Amino acid sequence: MPALLPTHFTGTITWLGRVRDSAKTLRAEALETAELTFAGIAGECHGGFTRPSCVRVKAQYPRGTEIRNVRQLSVLSAEELAVIAAEMGLEAIDPMWVGASMVIEGIPDFTHVPPSSRLQMASGASITVDMENRPCVLPGREIEKDAPGFGAAFKPAAKTRRGVTAWVEREGAVAVGDTVTLHIPDQPVWAHLADART
Repeated sequence: MPALLPTHFTGTITWLGRVRDSAKTLRAEALETAELTFAGIAGECHGGFTRPSCVRVKAQYPRGTEIRNVRQLSVLSAEELAVIAAEMGLEAIDPMWVGASMVIEGIPDFTHVPPSSRLQMASGASITVDMENRPCVLPGREIEKDAPGFGAAFKPAAKTRRGVTAWVEREGAVAVGDTVTLHIPDQPVWAHLADART
């Protein structure tokens, strides 16, 4: 029995990018095409097979501990970016401001797709969703440079809409305009989830 089920939910890649050096700036450069490798996108500072642990996993590891890199990519929803922009009072959010690797249009409630879902591209390249990417203040600093007075509004507006982190499961080429199909784990929601969160 398959553990992952293809769904009828498909999307279109509307933007690709990479962040060269997040120590200098979170701002991404736009790409028309990218080669997804097992280490992520070439030249992306979040790439690699391992990474130092960060605040996202501070309950599990001391900061800086070498761990498996399941945060190679930052994937966002075009629709959710539009909602964030509207809530902030901006016409649009440029994906480069938020350090996006990929923006997808067409998959509803994208930030909450189940962890371990796959996003499969037309080339066969596939990425695995790790989890929701919680918003932080860093994109606000980039927004502030181009839209003064709006940067601080990003973090609250992006809550539950910041997209997901992901890692490459199968290598291959991707391009703006490619179709993406959502595959989800074939398992029920854990019966004790509500208790575990209290």
